[in-house]
Amino acid sequence: MSKPPLEIQLQTLPHQPGVYQYFDADDKILYVGKAKDLKKRVSSYFTKNHDYGKTKVLVKKIVTIKHIVVETETDALLLENNLIKKYQPRYNVLLKDDKSYPWICIKNERFPRVFSTRRVFKDGSEYFGPYTSMKTVHTLLDLIKGLYQLRTCNYDLSKDKVEAGKYKVCLEYHLGNCKGPCEDLQTETDYHQNIIAIKEILKGNFKESLSQFKQQMKTHAKAMEFEDAQRIKEKIDILENYQSKSTVVNPKISNVDVFSIVSDESYGYVNFLQLSYGSIIRSHTLEIKKKLDETDEALLQLAITEIRQRFHSKSKEIYVPFIVDLGEDIKVTIPKLGDKKRVLELSVRNAKYYRMERFKQVKITDPDRHVNRIMAQMKTDLQLKTEPRHIECFDNSNIQGTNPVAACVVFKNGKPSKKDYRHFNIKTVEGPDDFASMEEVVYRRYKRLLDENQPLPQLIIIDGGKGQLSSALKSLDTLKLRGKIAIIGIAKRLEELFYPDDPIPLYLDKKSETLKIIQQLRNEAHRFGIEHHRNRRSKGALTTELELISGIGEQSIVELMKHFKTIKKISEATQKELETVVGASRAKKIVNYYKSK
Repeated sequence: MSKPPLEIQLQTLPHQPGVYQYFDADDKILYVGKAKDLKKRVSSYFTKNHDYGKTKVLVKKIVTIKHIVVETETDALLLENNLIKKYQPRYNVLLKDDKSYPWICIKNERFPRVFSTRRVFKDGSEYFGPYTSMKTVHTLLDLIKGLYQLRTCNYDLSKDKVEAGKYKVCLEYHLGNCKGPCEDLQTETDYHQNIIAIKEILKGNFKESLSQFKQQMKTHAKAMEFEDAQRIKEKIDILENYQSKSTVVNPKISNVDVFSIVSDESYGYVNFLQLSYGSIIRSHTLEIKKKLDETDEALLQLAITEIRQRFHSKSKEIYVPFIVDLGEDIKVTIPKLGDKKRVLELSVRNAKYYRMERFKQVKITDPDRHVNRIMAQMKTDLQLKTEPRHIECFDNSNIQGTNPVAACVVFKNGKPSKKDYRHFNIKTVEGPDDFASMEEVVYRRYKRLLDENQPLPQLIIIDGGKGQLSSALKSLDTLKLRGKIAIIGIAKRLEELFYPDDPIPLYLDKKSETLKIIQQLRNEAHRFGIEHHRNRRSKGALTTELELISGIGEQSIVELMKHFKTIKKISEATQKELETVVGASRAKKIVNYYKSK
């Protein structure tokens, strides 16, 4: 598919955190950046004057903008780091070194040490992070040190060596920072209870630890030790804002390809995330045009083969949302929970954003294609003979039988045509009879269109289910329009669509565009009807109150309302105030009326 112009790519970027990548005409990566709001950040490159010549040159070279949406700014920062190190873009000057973000390691030992590191080894140790701030790491380690007495030495505390008395306790033991496992003064079980508690803290579950810190802060404050109290408060703030995990870097997930798919009636969108040593190093979304009614399974299987060949992937494991057959050499995993599930969800999110942007781009560059696609989809979903280019939806509105009204809203090519909206005051029906009211307004609407030789809709939607639908059908029968216009009724829950002479309702997918348009029609009809109903009620209240006064006509009521705004203010106005609006004679009548009430 041809690339849309740069202006269109900018218009359709999401207001989400993520990483953006700039490519030149040869599809070579120029720059990688992170953003709290992708649309605002990327647009700023093209809307302001740049002081640096290098930035001006970069902007001139940009032909394609790609992006990856993530959960948080922290994830964006980590992903930016991964991509810059992987691709070394020409215009990125930071993060190109081999320095990586810090982790906290719980060493795989008999009495595990807990320390910070920038290198991850597969030796059975547990790693938590990565962290984007060493301040957070130091705070966590200080917290752990303050709560739990752990060893800091690098001795090999094997059972044999400890029992042989090879080691002696050091200064840390005498200071109370260590319980002396080197001399067998602390049991392995007791030590590991501390390690279990520390793991909970590093996972972000440090509610009890925070309460202890808060207690310490209060103790310092009570003792007038405000500097110590402030230091602890800063640690509490950091810990409360601490993000225990990142989706974009996870050492438990090694070299894996992640694939997901979202689709509609015409296209499938397959997102590919490539993970190397736990880090996302690539995101790519492939758009596939359907030729027949291919399933998501078939499209995904085809796309996986194509994408893996294109990017020369050698990964032996893939994560997918459902089973696909890729041969015996590749392990297929369907994540159900945890970190693997979160990575798959990230892939799905990027596929959805890509699809949304493509829709926006098509609406801007080729609006007819967008409308044609939706109309064709509605025809199929609703089992119609023709595309519903002109739809009309009816809704009754009465409250306790007062001022019964109905509304007719009109959509053309899937969009509201507000100039064609119509209100109906019910004329022939006594009391709150929704069925008879519907019969009246449908008859009046289409009798008028026939008399004036106006075009008829391809689809009528009746809000109210089976009963209302039957009433509307009577009017179509009277006008001999039955069979010439498709008509359906909507039940209150919106998922049920009723057809004439069919007792079994049709259920549409809640995510389908057809249902969204029907929901919009129904909501518009309801809003439009309620608005008119309120106007009638308020007008009725006005005229009932003021028209009871002999000698006060419609023009006087209008002038009074324009000046005083409400009935209450008119009733409380002095005779002199009223005289300035309607003259002495009418003012006296109004004052006398309200005095006599």
